[in-house]
Amino acid sequence: MIEITVRPMAVADADRVLAIYQTGLDAGDASFEITVPTWAAFDAARLIPHRFVAVDGDGAVLGWIAVAPTSSRPVYAGVVEHSVYVDPAARGRGIARLLLGRLIASTEAAGIWTIQSGVFPENTASLALHERAGFRVVGVRERVGRHHDRWRDVVLLERRSPTIT
Repeated sequence: MIEITVRPMAVADADRVLAIYQTGLDAGDASFEITVPTWAAFDAARLIPHRFVAVDGDGAVLGWIAVAPTSSRPVYAGVVEHSVYVDPAARGRGIARLLLGRLIASTEAAGIWTIQSGVFPENTASLALHERAGFRVVGVRERVGRHHDRWRDVVLLERRSPTIT
């Protein structure tokens, strides 16, 4: 069994993180995005204390998770939106669960009370992962955007911290 650990994301992980991201986008059920941003744009948009990678015993990056603020308004300082991506060759090994657990711990330690995400309803693995991690479905935005020439629904999920009041 290969040991998998979760550590903070580093600049040295950029190429691998973006490659995994692009693989997820290419699969078609991860995001409305079609191509990944530059590392500079990725780095600028996501909160450094809440970016993690899962690595194997050799240090190879197998997946990543990160959050972005949902708003610059002070009242939403405790609300973030997250993304989690795992290399297809490493799926089914609990990597996304490990990453999400680490993210929940880091955001709660920082006083963040809500993690939210939007997931295509066809991405049943992601929906199940989030349900197991304590996320709830807030609603469905029907036909909210076009992706590859078809309208897509998005399931809105959130996890409210039971410890932050």
